[in-house]
Amino acid sequence: MLKTTLISAAVLMACGNAFADTLVLNADAALDVKSGKLIRPATVVVEDNTIVSVSRTNRKAHPQDATVIDLAGHTLLPGLFDMHVHLTGDAQVHGYKRLQRTAPRSAITGVRNAKRTLAAGFTSVRNLGAPGYADLALRDAIYDGDVPGPRIFASGPALGITGGHCDNNLFTHEHKVVATGVADGPWAVRQKVRENIKYGVDVIKFCATGGVLSKGTKVGAQQYSFEEMQALVAEVHLRGLTVAAHAHGTDGIKSAVRAGVDSVEHVSFLDDEAIALAKKHGTYFSMDIYNTEYILSEGEKAGILPESLDKERKVGGMQRASFSKAVKAGVNMVFGSDGGVYPHGQNGKQFSRMVKFGMNELQALQAATINSATLLKMQDTLGSLEPGKLADIIAVPGNPLEDIQVMESVTLVIKDGKVEVDTRQ
Repeated sequence: MLKTTLISAAVLMACGNAFADTLVLNADAALDVKSGKLIRPATVVVEDNTIVSVSRTNRKAHPQDATVIDLAGHTLLPGLFDMHVHLTGDAQVHGYKRLQRTAPRSAITGVRNAKRTLAAGFTSVRNLGAPGYADLALRDAIYDGDVPGPRIFASGPALGITGGHCDNNLFTHEHKVVATGVADGPWAVRQKVRENIKYGVDVIKFCATGGVLSKGTKVGAQQYSFEEMQALVAEVHLRGLTVAAHAHGTDGIKSAVRAGVDSVEHVSFLDDEAIALAKKHGTYFSMDIYNTEYILSEGEKAGILPESLDKERKVGGMQRASFSKAVKAGVNMVFGSDGGVYPHGQNGKQFSRMVKFGMNELQALQAATINSATLLKMQDTLGSLEPGKLADIIAVPGNPLEDIQVMESVTLVIKDGKVEVDTRQ
């Protein structure tokens, strides 16, 4: 009986392979993001949703029944990651304007933003903070094929202290409004982690310091105590998830790293000790060094509070200087844009700033591919063009190792083996 079952299974597998959909991409080059080498010319063969080969070969070499896409003048890269977005956020709606947005309305906004983000070449994102678990609803709708969008690793509501950056401080005491993720004390933060996991999050985010866009918080001041951070991180890791810490200030950054967080977001005020700690612990930095331009040029019109604009004027330049120091020191880096603070779909503009402030082109591309996949523990499945990995592939006109700004002009996006965007015509 067992032998018959195994034979039947083998026949089914053979039939499945025989009728697999084959897609062949012929391009001028494909980038091996691990080595930094270009394969020229390049042919990538995809069966169903999996890359089966990446080779330097003749453009005419492909299976007879395959769908062939000719990408003359283009370079192929793995689908990109943005490790800090707010898909349910609207760049035109900040400050008190946000009080008019319900969680259902935010989820609908997320549908629009997910499509724009995917079209920009970002096939995977880490959504760090959303009201009402709207990012989980969006994640599941994309997974079910109801709407187009990137693969979402969702955090749900971010955790924070009473009155901190992750609380809602726009109301007076008479309204008694408290954000969903507020928890004070080691056992309370453990309970809140458990609650978020109960409802299906993929990652936990918490606020270790004040922030730019929150009312009444000092951007550099530590909020959660070290003991609270330790308890929070221990609970997250006990459950097999990763944890991201929002932290601008030096003390908060160092406490978060010592507590064992997987990544620190923003990282505006660095000192040498913080850098040494990050290298010692293998912590990743996610630094949104593009969006300061949008905040200072368009923020007032979008409703960003005057105090927040003042904070950004002090923080933006310091964050870019800290980015340069971290890159020079060799800290682990991922691509995180804080999309939602500025318009979704413009994520790729950060690449040129990353190069301007210290990275070479390959480092910037690695931050948005293999480094991000590794932070998410998905490096065996995503993050590079290799046989056996999921077929998340993009094409850009030209060579990004020579001109990083071509990353703002993605023309072909394949996610999970399916052509999602093709703007070449």
